Amino acid sequence: MSPMKLCVPGDRLCSTEDCMPGTGVYLRHGYIYSSLAGYVLRKNEGEELPVISVVRETEAQLLPDVGAIVTCKVTCINPRFAKVHILYVGSTPLKDRFRGTIRKEDVRATEKDRVETYKSFRPGDIVLAKVISLGDVQSNYLLTTAENELGVVVAHSEAGAQMVPISWCEMQCPRTHAKEFRKVARVQPEYLQA
Repeated sequence: MSPMKLCVPGDRLCSTEDCMPGTGVYLRHGYIYSSLAGYVLRKNEGEELPVISVVRETEAQLLPDVGAIVTCKVTCINPRFAKVHILYVGSTPLKDRFRGTIRKEDVRATEKDRVETYKSFRPGDIVLAKVISLGDVQSNYLLTTAENELGVVVAHSEAGAQMVPISWCEMQCPRTHAKEFRKVARVQPEYLQA
């Protein structure tokens, strides 16, 4: 998607030879005009021409981009990777559901060959990660937690209590004092605004 630009009603956006009309626009004399004040979105939806739409500022969809810090929830794990749903980009909640994958080799920066996924994440964990590639058609983003500030920020123990980090690789249940392995994030204050 192209960078978003602002427009006002009546702005001429493009010719009908360049784009197909989407929402928030109207056609006149072979040109597409904005019918709203908002952001111009161009999307390639597999058609020959991109679809051009205008969305109000409040509806503008933020998309995870390479380098963005995202908050996600682990949905399942296997020995090779963890699957997640991306919930926030920075501190902005996402309307649509985006899927991501944290591969075993992207869990941490050191001793990559000794990483065990189930000792890093568990389903239900809330994780801070960074987008490293935009993935494929299923909007499956590749993510990494290979920085000290990235990793598990919220995890619940088997007893259902929110665990407390006690080292970079362990969290402890305050109720039962049982310890569980995690790739723990050393959280910086700016990530906690959400």
